[in-house]
Amino acid sequence: MWKYYALLSAIFAALTAVLAKVGVKDINGNLATAIRTSVVLFLAWGIVFFSGHLKDAKELSKVNLVFLILSGLATGLSWIFYFKALETGDVSKVAPIDKLSIVFVMVLAFIFLKEPIDIKTIAGGTLILAGTIVLIW
Repeated sequence: MWKYYALLSAIFAALTAVLAKVGVKDINGNLATAIRTSVVLFLAWGIVFFSGHLKDAKELSKVNLVFLILSGLATGLSWIFYFKALETGDVSKVAPIDKLSIVFVMVLAFIFLKEPIDIKTIAGGTLILAGTIVLIW
């Protein structure tokens, strides 16, 4: 099932990039990020509330909270820089370069999470890196 969720994530990420490029036209990227974040915040809490998972908040540990807060800070910074890039760059170049994060995730997962390394993952990461280099130059 996770593969379907990942594919849907990719489809919505593509929509996000195109819609954001149009939305950031003639406005500051930080303002655009704040608006987008407000919508995400409302949507996420709405899903938690209506799905009945608000009660699960009492099960959060300090480790959960610390790492989710750090993840939120990383997400916020990612979005701020993404919108700054969209202000002046072509979405067809900004979005693929942004996806270089996939290679960084692979490396970090191998090092810190001790996830297994296989030839398919290395080959895929190498192709993403090569594609990013082509786009940059």
